[in-house]
Amino acid sequence: MAEINWTAEAQQWLREIYHYIAQENPQAAKGIVDAIGERVQLLREFSEIGYRYQQVQDQHVRILLYGHYKIAYLIKPDGNIDILGVFHGAMDIERYLS
Repeated sequence: MAEINWTAEAQQWLREIYHYIAQENPQAAKGIVDAIGERVQLLREFSEIGYRYQQVQDQHVRILLYGHYKIAYLIKPDGNIDILGVFHGAMDIERYLS
């Protein structure tokens, strides 16, 4: 089973999503952040469920979808996973992942 590591950037994105939604509805914000976390846990057993975004050498960056959000993650050579960021679907993630 793969280990999942949230990068500092990904944690910051998740906090920003929470704070943005919580301005209007704190309960909904918690629900969305919790659901994103649960979705990410699927990667422990099914690391390739996201679509392939790009490949750099022997590392694969993939995108896992949850609602309006794209969860960018890297499958490392040892099979473990780094969560790189959580982006709203309307965002151009290319500028953040290149």
